[in-house]
Amino acid sequence: MGSLLRLLLVLLVAVAAGAPAAHAWRKEGHYMVCKIAQSFLTSEASAAVTSLLPGWAGELAETCSWADDERRRYPWSGSLHFADTPGDCQFFYDRDCHNMKGEKDMCVVGGINNYTTALMNSSAPLVDPTISLMFLAHFVGDIHQPLHCGNTADFGGNTIIVHWYNTTTTNLHRVWDLDIIEKAMKDFYNDDLSIMTQVIMQNITEAWADEEREWEACSTRTKTCADKYAMESAQLSCDVAYAGVEQGSILGDDYFFSALPVVRKRIAQGGVRLAAILNRIFSESSEPQSS
Repeated sequence: MGSLLRLLLVLLVAVAAGAPAAHAWRKEGHYMVCKIAQSFLTSEASAAVTSLLPGWAGELAETCSWADDERRRYPWSGSLHFADTPGDCQFFYDRDCHNMKGEKDMCVVGGINNYTTALMNSSAPLVDPTISLMFLAHFVGDIHQPLHCGNTADFGGNTIIVHWYNTTTTNLHRVWDLDIIEKAMKDFYNDDLSIMTQVIMQNITEAWADEEREWEACSTRTKTCADKYAMESAQLSCDVAYAGVEQGSILGDDYFFSALPVVRKRIAQGGVRLAAILNRIFSESSEPQSS
């Protein structure tokens, strides 16, 4: 507990670095991750989550953009939303999990591990279990957006200006946060977020049924497997997100149809893995008290 409390104290007083803001998945993507996660919770974990979210009627999905909405209130949390790398398509905790000041553990992997531990030990001073849950749920969504483990040189694609279907000037990071999801909703899901969520959930139990067990598997009992999730995103950022993209690129159908399957699967994986983490937390600890 000593190292956990020291890190939590650091988080409470740290000042956010001046990198461009990165809001993974925006509200729509985070909502889907948490809606999927809530459907996979055990009855014990579901009861614990509900008790921690009285202001949201126990609906985890309604809170999953909270960490972005409250950035100004928690400026120290900025570096906990991502884990950029030098561009070698790999993530190494000791090398990459730090903020722009070089402070260790200040990345999305550190945030996931830390708030998991905090929820397992909710009696620890300075730890609000409701806030811990909302940060954890958000960060699990963040880590599954490939460009949240993108290149440090371009701040995860934030400084790469592109033209989405030659109609909108935007940046590569925003394309993955929002534009791909918005186009998919318009083209395939009648602009209905609930329909897109249901289709992804159906794929988990049908098309991806053989993979789902592997997604949630984690051999460690003391931490999470967030290092693995970051490594996956770092590789996907190279293989898909950055592939063929330069400053000023026009991204159209070819790019969209290569990226959309990745977006859908990463949202699915994020939901399954968040549920697995919460199921483990609330099966191994007493139910925390709502704040």
